[in-house]
Amino acid sequence: MYHYQSDTTKFLNEFLQQNPEIQQTRLQHRKLLWDVELNSEDESNFAAAKLLKKPYPYLTE
Repeated sequence: MYHYQSDTTKFLNEFLQQNPEIQQTRLQHRKLLWDVELNSEDESNFAAAKLLKKPYPYLTE
């Protein structure tokens, strides 16, 4: 099979192998942005704040 890796990918893989502590830091920072769990109160507030869209937004009444 064709296993091409760009120079950037090779660099990053080598860098992470040489500096394993960076991987832990990356995972901790990822949790801050992407692995956020909302409580039920926040979810209900977001749902209540949604605005209904018109079927055809350019139609003026």
